Amino acid sequence: MADGVGPRLFVRAHLAAGATVELDHGQANYLGNVLRMKAGDPLLVFNGSDGEWQAVLNARGRRGLVVTAESQTRPQTPRPSLYYLFAPLKQGRLDYMVQKAVELGAGLMTPVITRHTQVTRVNVERMEANAIEAAEQCGILTIPQIDEPVPLGQLLDAWPALESTRRIIYCDEATDSAGPVATLGGLGDVAYAVLVGPEGGFSAEERQRLRSLPFVTPLPLGPRILRADTAAVAALALVQSVLGDWRSERPPGFERGQDAHR
Repeated sequence: MADGVGPRLFVRAHLAAGATVELDHGQANYLGNVLRMKAGDPLLVFNGSDGEWQAVLNARGRRGLVVTAESQTRPQTPRPSLYYLFAPLKQGRLDYMVQKAVELGAGLMTPVITRHTQVTRVNVERMEANAIEAAEQCGILTIPQIDEPVPLGQLLDAWPALESTRRIIYCDEATDSAGPVATLGGLGDVAYAVLVGPEGGFSAEERQRLRSLPFVTPLPLGPRILRADTAAVAALALVQSVLGDWRSERPPGFERGQDAHR
């Protein structure tokens, strides 16, 4: 289908030809006052389940705005299979990290509370707002699932039953394994989750437990100590390039596995 025209907007309504969606105050203000759009101007809308639609802006009353979907420009794509598990950061850096994780293809995000986690209260609604903004700006059709925070121990206890076919790849600056590409290349074509710890790193007990579990693989990120948000971008990019949807071709001997979504 042809590419659409206009800015992109996420809406919480069913989309089909002729469907009309009333915009909330924030959306109406953004389109009318920030972008200076007028009735009849084109835009693109998506809701994470019905694909992307070419739409037109219409006025309703003095201040109300609605959009009317006209034709689908792109069909819906599945939610990406990449899971991103992370120790929460302070708000500004967390905003950045969420946006970059969406851009890098995360389909699920779970805040994980570790021993050295400095931020234990997470605004899930703000995380979702940042995820939506990143999806709007980058042409992404799906919004990742965002979980409530969970303690690391609880997550690891439940993992074999909930995610029996999915491997956790965790960033460990102390690992003495081969380089990151060699480490990831040796895993085969697996379903995976990337785990990034807090600024202070995992505790000795947490690292010992992670290394003892058969479904966990430590991932080195080079000779430098990285900030948690930098480590997240580096790890997600590495995993996507070797195991994920950035691959132009799979290494010899890899076979396509079955991925299970939560």
